[in-house]
Amino acid sequence: MSNYICKLNEGVGRSHVRYQNRYGLTLAGDLYTARDMDKTQRHPAIVVGAPYGGVKEQSPAVYANELAQRGFVVLTFDPCYMGESGGEPRHVSSPDLFSENISAGVDYLGLLPYVDRQRIAALGICGSGGFSLSAAAMDTRIKAVITASMYDMSAAARLGLTSEQIQRRKEQLSLQRWKDTENGFPEYLPSFPEETAAEIPDEMQGIGREFFEFYATRRGHHPNARGGFTTTSDLSFLNYALNDHIAEISPRPILFIVGEQAESRFFSDMAFEKADEPKRLLVVPSCNHVDLYDDTAKIPFDEIACFLRDSLE
Repeated sequence: MSNYICKLNEGVGRSHVRYQNRYGLTLAGDLYTARDMDKTQRHPAIVVGAPYGGVKEQSPAVYANELAQRGFVVLTFDPCYMGESGGEPRHVSSPDLFSENISAGVDYLGLLPYVDRQRIAALGICGSGGFSLSAAAMDTRIKAVITASMYDMSAAARLGLTSEQIQRRKEQLSLQRWKDTENGFPEYLPSFPEETAAEIPDEMQGIGREFFEFYATRRGHHPNARGGFTTTSDLSFLNYALNDHIAEISPRPILFIVGEQAESRFFSDMAFEKADEPKRLLVVPSCNHVDLYDDTAKIPFDEIACFLRDSLE
């Protein structure tokens, strides 16, 4: 299945690859390089993680297409249990597994003869921003981190809930495990239609409308990315703090990119505050959360490339 949301630049090559994470789950990836790259030399490389619920043919393809033109070896992938990657049942999510997927990409890149193991970075979009930070906090092979419209999915699981509401949510999800066990499969309720939507419902506003515009319309629709995960996946995020240790990424640098108008900006602000130097917060004017998924006129690729070159010297 293809359905890439952007056209591949004629100067960029893309090949499909397969590799395993440390749990033995096979990940399906795409490897991007400039067609004229000298593969007798070693080059800097980047693992690019998709927005939470997204797949490699969407936002990661946009970033990889641009960064490969700038001389980087770029790996995109479907998270385990999603897309073309392995794992049953489908649409299971876990903060540990999704962070591990970033490190598994480093494993793969480091075996390529034309990649410099000392110059590998991680770039996470939306939810993968949190996963990339979490991975880098424990995996010192990741020499620099970039987040775009970063979302901390573990913080989001508790966002705005009182202690009583959290307890009720845990009870609801715990009882759902009985239902899943009785049914023989976990409940999965997709957020977006299987086919592209002709219009956006009027009642949708805010960031929910942005998500629908991207995932449900021709702009970013992909049948492998219908949104949401198995209902009981939320239990893991309620019990796991992704970004408690991101200060330990230092002295490796972090670049946080966020839209000026993004409703999710506070996630980047909180992570920036927790992170130690060197760090930078780049605010893109007149830009919302989802603009940084695919809008090449707003995504600051030249500044990303400059940051990577400086960080991966």
